[in-house]
Order: sequence, then C-alpha cells, then structure tokens
Amino acid sequence: MPRTLFLKIFLWFGTVVFTMIFGTFLVIQLNRHEPFRQPRTPIDPAITGYANDAAEIFERDGRDELINYLERLHHESNIRAFLFNRQLQELSGRRMLAAAPALATKAFETRILEEGLTEYSPLLSRAVTTSRGGDYALVAELLPRPPPESFFHPMLHVLAVTLTGGLFCYWLARHLTSPVEKLRAATQELAGGNLSVRVLPTMGKRRDELASLAADFDLMAEKIETLINSQGRLLGDISHELRSPLARLNVALELARQRAGSDATSALERIQKEAENLNEMIGQLLALTRLESGAEGLRKTPFDLAELVGAIIADAQFEAGSRNRAVRLKTSGPCTIVGNEPLLRRAIENVVRNAVQYTAEGTEVEVELNCVGTASASAPDSQTAVISVRDHGSGVPENALAEIFRPFYRVDDSRDREAGGVGLGLAIADRAVRLHDGKVEAANVSGGGLVVTIRLPTTGKDKD
Repeated sequence: MPRTLFLKIFLWFGTVVFTMIFGTFLVIQLNRHEPFRQPRTPIDPAITGYANDAAEIFERDGRDELINYLERLHHESNIRAFLFNRQLQELSGRRMLAAAPALATKAFETRILEEGLTEYSPLLSRAVTTSRGGDYALVAELLPRPPPESFFHPMLHVLAVTLTGGLFCYWLARHLTSPVEKLRAATQELAGGNLSVRVLPTMGKRRDELASLAADFDLMAEKIETLINSQGRLLGDISHELRSPLARLNVALELARQRAGSDATSALERIQKEAENLNEMIGQLLALTRLESGAEGLRKTPFDLAELVGAIIADAQFEAGSRNRAVRLKTSGPCTIVGNEPLLRRAIENVVRNAVQYTAEGTEVEVELNCVGTASASAPDSQTAVISVRDHGSGVPENALAEIFRPFYRVDDSRDREAGGVGLGLAIADRAVRLHDGKVEAANVSGGGLVVTIRLPTTGKDKD
C-alpha cells in the first residue's frame, strides 16, 4: 500500500516550512536599507560628467537652471551636489555641507577625483574647466538609497506570512484529525450498542491509510453485528423451542404426582421447583432477546413513576416478608415520566428483587425515588428521575461493578445458585433503561451493601 499519508504530511509540512523561509527572506530583502550603492557607470567619469554639465549650465543659463539641474540629479541619482568656483563660493546658493569647501579646495589643487566622508555618507569632488575657461569644482554627496517603496508595512508582511503558514497548518491538522474524530465517534457508538454505525461513507474521496482504517473498522463492525444478531436469534430460537418440552415436562410431572406415593413427594417438588426456575429463565431470555433485537415496541406514554414504584415495592414486600426481610420506600412526591410503563416495571422490579435476594436476613432494602431538576436553556422544564435501591448484603467486588449488568454474569456461582439467580435480571434492567435514554450504575456502600442507581429522563420520544 502506498504511504500516501506519510507523503501528505511530508509535502505539506515542507510547503509550510518553505513558505515561512521564503516569506521571511523576501521581507528582509524588501526592507533592507543599503547605506551606499554606486552608480552603474564608473564613478570617476560619472562625477566628471556631472561637474561639466553643472558648470556649462551655470555659465550658459544662470543660477536658476543650475538649481534645477542639481535638484534633478538629487531626485534621479540620489546625489546631492554643490558647485564651487575658484573663490570657493557655492553657486547654487543652497545650504551646503561643512566639509564641502575643503574637499573642493583639494580637488582644485590635485585635479583628480577626491574622496571624503561625512557622518552618514561618502563625498566625492572633481574640478573641471569649461570651454569658456571657467574653473569649477563639483562636490557630490552620495546619499543612501531609500528603502524601496512597498505595498505593505513590514509588519504586515510578517503577518501575511504567519497567516499563510497558519492556514496551511490548520488545514493540514483538520485534514488529518477529522477522520480520526469520526472513527472515535463511531467507536463510541459501537461500544454503546449501535452495531449499524459505519465510517467509510463519511470519508469522502480519501484514499489514504485513514480511509483504509475506516474500511477495516466497517468490516469489523459488520462482522460483530452479524455475530451478535446471529447469537441473539439463536438464543431466542433455543429459548422458544425449550418451551415445548418444558410444557410436556410439567404435564408429566402432574401425572407422576397423581400416581406416585408420599415417598416421592419431596423429589417431585424439587423437580417442579427446577422446572419453574427453568421456565423463568426461558422467559427472561426471550425478554432480553426482544430488547436486544428491538422487536419489543417502545410506545411511551406519561405515567406517575412514584405510583409504579409503590406498586412494585408492595409486591416485593410480600416476597421479602417470607424471607425475614423488608422493603422500605421513600419518595419525594409524584414524579411524572414519559416512557413504556410495562418495560420500566420489569426493569425496576428486577433491581428490587435482586436486592431482596442478596440483602442479609433481618435487614431491609431501602428504595428512594426523587425527581431532580436539570433545567437548561434548551429544556427549561427538564427533570431526571433518580431511583436508588440499596441492600445490606456483602456487596460486589469493585472490578465486577460494571460486569453485573452483562447477561449470565455471576459474581459467585455458589451464591447465585443459592439465591436462585440466573444472571439475567440486571441485564434486562440495564437494556430497558438504556432504551429510555437512561443509565444504571452500581456502587458499594461503606459499611456493607450495594446500591443500584437508575437515572431516567422524564421526557422521551416514541420508538417503534
């Protein structure tokens, strides 16, 4: 497979670095001040030509034209010039440099190009004789070339380069991290139970390693979905098929009870109890299968959750009393919720019955219901119903708190068999609550016991 992602990272980062370097170099070059730049022509003939032209103009046209010529020279060649006669009078009448007369004197004496220096720029002087016999000396100050005119301030150049590099980096970061974020979101959905989630269709026209990873993820999700759906169908089919032999077993049991003597009574009662346990387990398996497959409709209607919990506690109290245990309910008043009442009844009942099974003899299961306000700007009247069920048993190991909601999970096989559990009640409760956009959590209580907390939003939408 071509390493296209590596090439993209390499080329884009290389482009960014090159852009930054080139931009910085360009800014420096555009804003570099040159202290002195010689004319393109050789310096001595140039200064001699300027001196001859200035002297001829002065003799022919006078002082005003001389001033105009020297101004043009200043503007076009960046040279500030002064014209002296033999008496060292500056003929243009402008303010001159202090070092100019001395350098002109030297030029008159040597008749060659003389050089001098001011604090900021070099000086050159050349003496010439005109066709009319006039003797003159030109003193030229070679001024530093001004920085070239720029369309932008230097800081704007730096800002433009920085913004360009920043845009490149931002685009690159988004280009690389966007698929990763999509993969992460899909992974969370898959872990949350949405087996139909797929990532590759959201990748657009990408053909790099991340697109290949998305394709592998989709393949994995498809296989997981197929396996789990097959497992659910198999579990449902087996559970359904077990109902027929179980029904015949109950008929045979009744016939055996009629024909057998008193010596077989205890054995037949044991068979009946195990048959009832098997029948309950099959019913729970079928219920869990319907929940996982979505076959059970989820029509939601408003009802009073406090009234429902009260009815569940009344039934649980009857069962707990026969075991020397009790169930106590504490509510904060009416709590109206939108949900599927039979499904939530089964979920809450499973949690309460589980607590009754494992609480110690002579203790009570504490059930508390509260409606907690969770108002926000989008939902000012939103509330959450919180149901906590606390027993006084031996609790659950910390590493098993999240596992007890898995089907058939047992913390202790011998303890579960003694209590009559099959490991499906909490799994059904968890799935039912999640179908209502709620959450179930378990935690150990200091001093002994386990508390299971159910959180349900009080509003919901119908799910067919």
